[in-house]
Amino acid sequence: MSLQAPEFFAELCLPFRASTVVGNTYYAVPVPGAPLRLRIDFSRTIHADTYGGLRVAVVHPDRGETDAVALNFVDHGTFHRRDEATNTSPNTKQYGTFGKHHRPGRPPWDGAVTTGLRAAIEQYTAVWFPDAWAAPAPGRAAGRTALKEAVPPAARTR
Repeated sequence: MSLQAPEFFAELCLPFRASTVVGNTYYAVPVPGAPLRLRIDFSRTIHADTYGGLRVAVVHPDRGETDAVALNFVDHGTFHRRDEATNTSPNTKQYGTFGKHHRPGRPPWDGAVTTGLRAAIEQYTAVWFPDAWAAPAPGRAAGRTALKEAVPPAARTR
């Protein structure tokens, strides 16, 4: 299942220039030259192919994982608007989660508001990577979830 992870992590507008997405995992070097790294994964729920949050970890190249925290989508209001608009009950597996079943042409995390997640990631990483957030975030506004349409080939050559 394609989670469209690069697009999801782009929506978070994390300020780390030395970063990449491999598969469904975001990796970054928040402080150039420092040994600690940042890894962010989607955290699974007890339901198959359903994700309920992010797992943010600090990793040392030689010693492995140093610390980690789970950021639940429900706790950070990520899908509150979507679930409210669709009358999704808190007692269902769809509440505050996303999975492999989604509208064609839309990301599986359609309707996510990532502002709360981004703030939690900033707060957590500020402990491990002081001043890493001093750099301005990439150009897009944090928390936006507009899906960008592909630019037609003719428009790119102009």
